[in-house]
Amino acid sequence: MKKIFTLGIPLLFSVSVAAQIKVSTDLKNAIDRALEKDATIKNQNIELVKLHNERKSVLNKYIPKVEATALYSYFDNDITVDIPTLTVPIIGNQLFDGSQKMSSYGNVFHGGITAKTVLFSGGQILNGARALEAKTEGTSLMMNSEEDRIIKEVISSFDNIKLLYAAKKLIEESEQRLNKEQERVEKAIALGLAIPYDRDKIKLAALELKSKKIDVENKQKLLFQKIEQLTGIAEMDIAEVDYSIDAILILEDLSSENRNELRALESFKRASEFAIKKEKGSLLPTLGAFGSYSYTSVFNAGANIPVSAFNTSLNLRLDEFTLHPNWMFGLALKWELFSGFERKHKIEEARLNLEQIENKLTDTKEKLQLLLQKNKADYEALLSQVDIAIQKEKIAINNVTMAQKQYKEGLINITERLTAETDIYQQSLNKIEILIKQRAAAIETYSSSGPLYPLLTIE
Repeated sequence: MKKIFTLGIPLLFSVSVAAQIKVSTDLKNAIDRALEKDATIKNQNIELVKLHNERKSVLNKYIPKVEATALYSYFDNDITVDIPTLTVPIIGNQLFDGSQKMSSYGNVFHGGITAKTVLFSGGQILNGARALEAKTEGTSLMMNSEEDRIIKEVISSFDNIKLLYAAKKLIEESEQRLNKEQERVEKAIALGLAIPYDRDKIKLAALELKSKKIDVENKQKLLFQKIEQLTGIAEMDIAEVDYSIDAILILEDLSSENRNELRALESFKRASEFAIKKEKGSLLPTLGAFGSYSYTSVFNAGANIPVSAFNTSLNLRLDEFTLHPNWMFGLALKWELFSGFERKHKIEEARLNLEQIENKLTDTKEKLQLLLQKNKADYEALLSQVDIAIQKEKIAINNVTMAQKQYKEGLINITERLTAETDIYQQSLNKIEILIKQRAAAIETYSSSGPLYPLLTIE
């Protein structure tokens, strides 16, 4: 597999004064894939869609509702009527003498269309929609915190791959030098110029290097699996990722005012303010308008009404009674004058929610400013340690070169020679570890001032 990894030396490369985190195209692609794959971000996007739909449903209350109805029924019933007796003038006959029974039957059909709409809601609809819009904006801003976590995890994982590759390379270089020393010692022992003790010490050092190499390979395998799970990139493709690991310098003044948590809380504060206005709107009347068009018809109907005074009954028939077209237009006013203090309690609850958010906003500002100062201090301390680590590595490289020559000339013993070999491994690895920590501290400092994704720059 092709593995391309280079280590940058701080202060030996140019850095733009603009805030930026340089990444390669491959690393940027890995970050994008991790952001796309993360389940938490997917669920947050779904939550945004739900909030957006909820806002639309609130505004849709302004859109007229149109209802269509159709009704057909057949009725057949008996009616019992008992009303005061009535005497017919002149003839003297009595009507409705006692309880009278009558029957009726017929068909009824009704169909119509009705449209209703809200004209004025006391601002409840508009302020409710504005509250949801502000809440959606705040939720969207809070998503960047999760994005920052993913970005930091991806960069840290690939940086640690660089560390493991560097460790493996250092081990292989040490093995090559020890193999040469072992060949030299074997020849010296054969000539009586060295003792087996030196050979045993070199063999022990070689075994220790082999153990370190196995440990590095196991860690590398686990890290590859983690990156594959994080980004969805296959292990063989992870090894092909090409980018350089350089120190990240911060050359501008940073402020926590642009932090997404603060901007999100500001949005939630506006949402609470609109919620208060919405609840206050319930004190005002609601005005609506309606209009309808209908068709109503009674047909094939009849009634049988007994007339006891004449010892007969009236059979009445109705072929059709139709009301059409029947147009109706009007306004409706609804005003809830007293609701048992329910509205008062809701307004008070909305005010308390606003107070809570304001308290959290003040507290978060103070904590984020303190966090930014701490991260700046960590970044500056690690930046100075990088220079020290580089110098220690240079000394270790010179020492191992000198120790090779001195051991060859018999000026130092095998223990001193192996100490120099161990030191170059430790100092070279330490330089890379410090560089990775410096990068993490710089990224953390940038994250304390705002979202990371806009700072990613393809190098």
